[in-house]
Amino acid sequence: MSVPDMVNPQQSLSSQWVRRAAPPYWTALSAAIFLLIISPIVGLVLTALTSSAESWPHLVHTILPKALRDTALLMIGVSALSILAGAGTAWLITLYRFPGRRIFKWLLVVPLAMPTYLAAFCYVEVWDYSGWVQTALRSTFGFTNARDYWFPDIRSLGGAVFVMSSVLFPYVYLTARASFLAQSANVLEASRTLGCSPWLSFWKVGLPLARPAIAAGTALVMMECLNDIGAVEHFGVNTLTITVYDTWLERGSLGGAAQIACAMLIAVIFLFALERWSRRQQQFYQLSGKQTKLPTARLTSWKAALAFIACFMPFLLGFGVPGLFLVDASLSHASDALQGSFWTNAFNSFMLASFAAGIAMFLGLLMVFTRRLRNSTLMNAMAIGASIGYAVPGTVLAIGVLITLAAVERVVGGLTETMFGITTGLLVSGTSAAIVFAYVVRFFTISQGTLDAGMAKLSPHLDDAARSLGRTPSGVLKDVHLPLLRPALGVGVLLVFVDSMKELPATLLLRPFNFDTLATQVYTLASLDLFEEAAPAALAIVIIGLIPLMLLNHVISTGRRAVPKR
Repeated sequence: MSVPDMVNPQQSLSSQWVRRAAPPYWTALSAAIFLLIISPIVGLVLTALTSSAESWPHLVHTILPKALRDTALLMIGVSALSILAGAGTAWLITLYRFPGRRIFKWLLVVPLAMPTYLAAFCYVEVWDYSGWVQTALRSTFGFTNARDYWFPDIRSLGGAVFVMSSVLFPYVYLTARASFLAQSANVLEASRTLGCSPWLSFWKVGLPLARPAIAAGTALVMMECLNDIGAVEHFGVNTLTITVYDTWLERGSLGGAAQIACAMLIAVIFLFALERWSRRQQQFYQLSGKQTKLPTARLTSWKAALAFIACFMPFLLGFGVPGLFLVDASLSHASDALQGSFWTNAFNSFMLASFAAGIAMFLGLLMVFTRRLRNSTLMNAMAIGASIGYAVPGTVLAIGVLITLAAVERVVGGLTETMFGITTGLLVSGTSAAIVFAYVVRFFTISQGTLDAGMAKLSPHLDDAARSLGRTPSGVLKDVHLPLLRPALGVGVLLVFVDSMKELPATLLLRPFNFDTLATQVYTLASLDLFEEAAPAALAIVIIGLIPLMLLNHVISTGRRAVPKR
């Protein structure tokens, strides 16, 4: 019997009836949401195509080669170290038992709560001449000045690779560990019975099966490298993001910045496609009807010590060192910082993130519900297209948002002047609403993803029963789906809220005059070499970022429901 023949005919017919009965305005509403989300990207591309290419030869011959080289080296270096730390620790945590294993399941996720720009600011303070490390070195060996010894420069490409990989490797760790947990215990046991050592089992069986998941995590790491502006600028690394920033603000060439941004966009689309392709390829099949517990081996003696060190060092470098510095600096400057602009900036961050989370979840709910009503190729294509915003670097997105808002304001201003003789001027550009719009575009895919996962767990029979009792699609959404989607809504709101709190590039470029958030306050003070005064604000960002990470790690850890073998 074929797979289609096994489907319940009554369920299939009822689902088709629900889709046919859905009013067409739901599709029009989703199309409007899709156009809203991709409008900054469309505006960016149109500006790049219609702008003068006079500055392009100069950029190609003098600026872009170094920017491309530094960007490529940064992405390759950070990806390599992230794979080494993330996949290696994921395998140890999943397949071996050693002291500290249970707590490392949580600690290895924690570095993601430390934004790359905060880690960069902290490491410069710790690693510089007056920092903890060199001060201890001079005190230990009796050196009197910097000429008495050699010490590596943290403000370099190598320093950027080291620091950024120390906080981004959990992307690979999370995806690799989820893949290892999903692997069949029978396959791993078969490799061991055929004479493979634990290392060979990892290299020849576990790693190839987890390759799509590792590729997906690595693609996320690369996109974070492209998005970063605070860390690379602090380290003096001239990436494409910095080039876009300088071309726009320092050289005054919006068209040139848009053209470079489009080149970045091509790279982002490639990485985004790679990540989605990797997830499509990540398919594991269990021939047995039961999922047995993965075999674990107990490590003793020096092997246990090495495993402990291998898991402790990534946590120490990614969170321990910068976290200790932030706590120490916060205690030293708490009274001064909390009496200044801290509370105003915290309120600004809270309000922007709250509005963005609410709007993103509302729009995501409408899009996901429409896909449930009309699961067509067009709806699926719009859902995928609306997800591209998460992969677009904040600097690129900010340019697209400004271009889009300026075009809309010109049209509205022309209409009002023609019809009423009133010049509207700037309506949204230069206000906090532009920042909220950028947040919604960038993090819409998070809201859509969490709601899509929650909606997939709801049986179509619920819709059929509600429709048969006379409920309209809006009534089904309000009375049936919303109560059942509260957990997914809560998770989505939390994730969008926290990511909006941490977002720096888009906020930095779109903020109004005399308007700061916690992220921009930290960036501004760090640029003035006053980062210690911003430590309380930085610590607040980190603490808020820990909440969704603990939730996500709990979901992954409890995701495998093993049935013991008999």
